[in-house]
Amino acid sequence: MFYQVTDLLGVVSFAISGVLAALQKKLDIFGVFIIAFVTAVGGGTIRDILLGVEPVTWLRDNVYMYTIIVTVVLALLFREKLKYLRTSLFLFDTIGIGLYTLVGVEKGIEADLSAVMCVTLGTITACFGGVVRDTLCNEIPVIFHREIYATACISGAVAYLLLRMLPVPEDITFLASIVIVISIRLLAVRFGLALPDIYKSGARGGD
Repeated sequence: MFYQVTDLLGVVSFAISGVLAALQKKLDIFGVFIIAFVTAVGGGTIRDILLGVEPVTWLRDNVYMYTIIVTVVLALLFREKLKYLRTSLFLFDTIGIGLYTLVGVEKGIEADLSAVMCVTLGTITACFGGVVRDTLCNEIPVIFHREIYATACISGAVAYLLLRMLPVPEDITFLASIVIVISIRLLAVRFGLALPDIYKSGARGGD
């Protein structure tokens, strides 16, 4: 049950981030829905394809489509409450990667993959919906900037696998790992932490 709730919360968070990104680009209502949809299910779709799941999860369970539709409608109705779109986009995207990282890792564990592959699957699940969103919105995906993004997902996924080896309740392990992803992302942006600059010019990549 906790896993399913986490999955749907991730869908909601990413759908809202997709709506906000589309509103920044002033897309029409159809464009808003498409961006919200691909953001919400893009990473999970790639994950399912890699795992050979047929059909992919959102095609088998209508709750994902209904959740996205309701989320888009509510986000549009209350968009004035999300006054600072860029800040709101960052927050919902951060929550989304925290939730979806663990969903992806769990899928890897269910498929009996190695620890490294579980971490990889969690990172793909968390990041690639945002990659599709940013690409369609004509932006360089955040994952390709120097910002701490995929690194936060990897850290949370590793922490989850390690915590599973300890006598810690499953729900606590799940929540703690999600908090690790979100906290690393928030702290990195708050204090301007980034990956090493590989360019000799020293020009800062990213926002």
